[in-house]
Amino acid sequence: MKTHIHLIGIGGTGISSIARVLLEKGYLVTGSDRTLSPLALELSIHGVKVYEGHAAENIAGANLVVRSSAIPDNNIEVIAAHKAGIPVLKRSDFLGDLMQGQLGITIAGSHGKTTTTALLAFTLARLSLDPSYIIGGVSKDLEGNAHAGKGEFFVIEADEYDRMFLGLKPQVSIITNVEYDHPDCYPTPTDYFEAFGDFTRLLPATGLLITSADDANASKLVNFAQPGVKTFTYGLSEKASFRAINVTANSRGGFDYDMQESASGEILTHVSLQIPGEHNVRNSLAVLTTIEALGLPVVTAARNLAAFTGTGRRFEVVGEVDGITVIDDYAHHPSKIHATLSAARSRYPGRRLVAVWQPHTYSRTHALAEDFIKSLRAADLTLVTEVYAAREPVEAFSSAELVARMTGRPAIYCKTIDDAVATLKSNLASGDVLIVLSAGDADQICKRILQYLKERKG
Repeated sequence: MKTHIHLIGIGGTGISSIARVLLEKGYLVTGSDRTLSPLALELSIHGVKVYEGHAAENIAGANLVVRSSAIPDNNIEVIAAHKAGIPVLKRSDFLGDLMQGQLGITIAGSHGKTTTTALLAFTLARLSLDPSYIIGGVSKDLEGNAHAGKGEFFVIEADEYDRMFLGLKPQVSIITNVEYDHPDCYPTPTDYFEAFGDFTRLLPATGLLITSADDANASKLVNFAQPGVKTFTYGLSEKASFRAINVTANSRGGFDYDMQESASGEILTHVSLQIPGEHNVRNSLAVLTTIEALGLPVVTAARNLAAFTGTGRRFEVVGEVDGITVIDDYAHHPSKIHATLSAARSRYPGRRLVAVWQPHTYSRTHALAEDFIKSLRAADLTLVTEVYAAREPVEAFSSAELVARMTGRPAIYCKTIDDAVATLKSNLASGDVLIVLSAGDADQICKRILQYLKERKG
């Protein structure tokens, strides 16, 4: 009889990816969530029994229950499992066991980890190495957000929220950057940085640590590694073990560069990307540094990167109608917003950038308010909706207070998503680039505006 694993919170990216891996490994998988997301509905098509809503009977017959970090101890299914003597694990504790039997490569960092994870999984797959992978987003170039491969490697995005990444068992760790985030979990920047230090300590003495030389905090993490861990750095800095030099914008909307080994000065390979933004030069270089450190063919890997088109909701161009380009982006931190708007400015020079920002969580919005205001000045016009509370209780706070502090560029407060759509309808013009910045539910604006533009065009 198949082992039956029940997943609570199956509609989220993290738990749905576990479901895909378990399904491909031959487990009987069931799951539940408050509402059925597209990811959950897709799983149901592939044979997963998905329950809408939580109920004690949903766990019937389960040998193990795994819950997302968003599921509280008083969830009715968690309580029922405990009463029935069924083991209950958090996602963070289960992922480490899931990696057993393969060489675990983890990608951590405040920014860039989803794209870097997808890039590495894509590259290893193109090298016919059939890796397992779990990505915090849906790759447009791979089989969704997860796969149980039969190869040597297991590539997994290491999420620092709720210290999830401390349950992993890596042999190789890539750390892209460390910039304060998640104030609801980490009261101070020091707490946040020390969690990455604890994550670095997870590497065994035979492990491999790859960090960005361009990020001061990431560079310090080598001090937390065990003796024996091999370390490499990457970036644009002359201090990097492997550098990107001769970086130039190309005709495909991305960047070309040469990968140089700093010690010898040797050019190892040329790289041509179609994904936009200088931050993706660093992300791709992190992947190639890993490929080189593992003794895999870096020239072939670089050639394959040219075919990578990106991940869902990471500078995803969802459509263009009547000269208006519509982009969906998951950016919900000031640095991510800055990187996204800079990439848009580079890819679409001379065009007006119209941003819609949906703040994500009150704790982050309050803690980083000034940085958000500064980063949004890169847009020519910004619309700001109310805060998407996510896991937090709703506060008596209005985004109008933020808009009142946004000077230097036009900004408009939109209480609801409907208000934002109506405002866009009266403000968008041919030649504009609309970028929706949201980790909540404002991404629906993209489809609604595209539909409106198509109907208006006739």
